[in-house]
Parts: sequence; structure tokens; C-alpha cells
Amino acid sequence: MLAIVTVGYIVAPRILGSFESFMVQKKVLVVGGAGYIGSHTCLVLNERGYQPIVFDNLSNGHSEFVRWGPLEEGDIRHRARLDEVFATHKPDAVLHFAALIEVGESVKNPVAFYDNNVIGALTLLSAAMDAGVQNFVFSSTCATYGLPQQVPMDESHGQAPINPYGRTKFIIEQALKDYGQYKGLRSVMLRYFNAAGADFEGRIGEWHQPETHAIPLAIDAALGRRQGFKVFGSNYDTRDGTCVRDYIHVLDLADAHVRAVDYLLAGGETVELNLGTGTGTTVKELLAAISTVSGKPFPVEYVDRREGDSTSLVANNDKAKAVLGWEPRYSLDDIIRSAWNWHSRSNHPIT
Repeated sequence: MLAIVTVGYIVAPRILGSFESFMVQKKVLVVGGAGYIGSHTCLVLNERGYQPIVFDNLSNGHSEFVRWGPLEEGDIRHRARLDEVFATHKPDAVLHFAALIEVGESVKNPVAFYDNNVIGALTLLSAAMDAGVQNFVFSSTCATYGLPQQVPMDESHGQAPINPYGRTKFIIEQALKDYGQYKGLRSVMLRYFNAAGADFEGRIGEWHQPETHAIPLAIDAALGRRQGFKVFGSNYDTRDGTCVRDYIHVLDLADAHVRAVDYLLAGGETVELNLGTGTGTTVKELLAAISTVSGKPFPVEYVDRREGDSTSLVANNDKAKAVLGWEPRYSLDDIIRSAWNWHSRSNHPIT
């Protein structure tokens, strides 16, 4: 039987000698798909012909963001619920976004991070493999590198995370490599730098409770929704004394995830890839850009450094370009304008 594979679909001739064909839509289980990056990835999956199935406990996600496929409520630590969802939908691949992500909170409450990010992820992996799913895309982080030994950082950079958040992600990367070597699981580990921005049509955007990310906090300050913006540390060894970060548009991240699914379904092997622009922006530069886009200056207060923050985190993204044919399309200006559009029009609670 001849099978022709296209992006997102399998096209195969009907039996009994007919040359008619039918299309079977590929399903992707998007774990954490009601959250920020997961929901934008569902949008792009849908645009590329995939059927996203969202699995989320809605602790950090929003049911309003589930717009491109069904929502299955559940927790990644609950194996029986995972088994039900795999049996019902029979996904071809899994995208795993359902992690606790705040570095500062991981220092205060490491137990919760190990419970969700390690125990939960391992439970999800076991359920996926027992269901026969061998294609797994993991939302990882540049925090697995720890303090940068060189900038920009490529995937050969040593991994020595300096906080519980980074360590929990590093543990799952090691598990994925072992599962690949000994159990045949194929995975793509995507090490994010700083996700930012929003859907340009304003349908979904960045909404965390509480909000701790720089761009939405600064935009809220510009909108008068909070009293100014705090900069943590002004004496780093950088060009203006503030931390340097690599801000990548969330739709560029989503594009990379869908390309990772394509890559695995085409037989790609386990690989780790950086996702960043390769350009670093200081906190002061970021705030100046937000003031320019918004046309609204806002108070800025400089306070002590936060525990666990690195001086500079900038990606070398050559490997992602080579493996996935991926390249970021959007600039810092695009990031801020799309974020401003989302936050200035949205009425979600501010915390």
C-alpha cells in the first residue's frame, strides 16, 4: 500500500484498487496547552494542519486560550487520567509545556518544582510510551546551562544549573536521552531563552498569575495598572549594569515546536536545540523600547539582585537552523508591539 506523507497528514489510497484518497489528520497532545507558549503553539499547529488536543489542569493556564482543539482537564501526575486521554485521542506526538517556571519561586519552594517538573514529567513519559507514542517534544530552558562560560551559548555549553528550576529541567533532559538510547523514544529538547510577545491578532497573549515577567510588568506600569517597575540589580558586568537577555517572540517559539513535530514524524533522532535570536538586550534597553512603543514613560526603581539570576543569557541558534530549518522572524519591536496590543486591550486580572 502506497503512503504519501505530507505536513500534518497521511494521504493513502483507498483499498479495493481505488485511486481515491482520504486524509487522516495527525493529532498532537499539547500538555499545558492552555498556557502562554502552549496556546500559541496550538494556534500554529492548527494553521499547519494538525489537530491539537490540550491537556491542562488550568492551574496556570486559561480555558479561554483553548481555541483550536478540545480541552481535556487533568494533571500530569495522575497516571490514570493520562491513560484515559491517550486511549481516547491516540496522539501521534506529545508536546510537553506543563511545568512550573519561575526561578525565584523554585528557590523558595523546590519541593513543588520537583513534584511537578520531575515526577509529573516522568509520569507523562511513561504514559506516552505505554500508549505507543514515540515522538516527544520537551519544553526545556537555557537555565540548564547555569552561569554562561561564553556568550552566545551553543548546545555544547556545559550544563550546571544554579537553581531548582533549571535542575528539574536538566533531569528530564537526561531521562529523555536515556529513554531514547534504551527504549526507542525520540525527542526534541528545546532550550528556550526569554519568551515574549503575543499573537498579532490579539486573540491570546501572556497572562500569568502572579505576573513576574519583565515585558508584561513594564507594560502594566506604562498602563498605570501597577506602581512602576523594579530592576533587580544595576551592577552586573554588562554594558549598562543590568542583566542581558535574549527575547524571542512566542510565535517564533511556536513555529519551532511545530517544526520539531514535523522532524520527529519524519524519523528525526533525539536532539537538543537552543531557541533564541542570538541578540542580547539589557533591561534598561528593554524598558526604553517599551516607553517608545507605548509613548508612556513610567517610574523605574533599582533594587538588589535576585538570587539565581545570571548576568547574560544569549543563544547561539545555528543548530536549530540546521536541524529544523528554523529561523526567528520577529524583532524586539515586533515583540513589544504585539505585547502592547494584547495587554492594552485585555481585561484579565492584574496580580
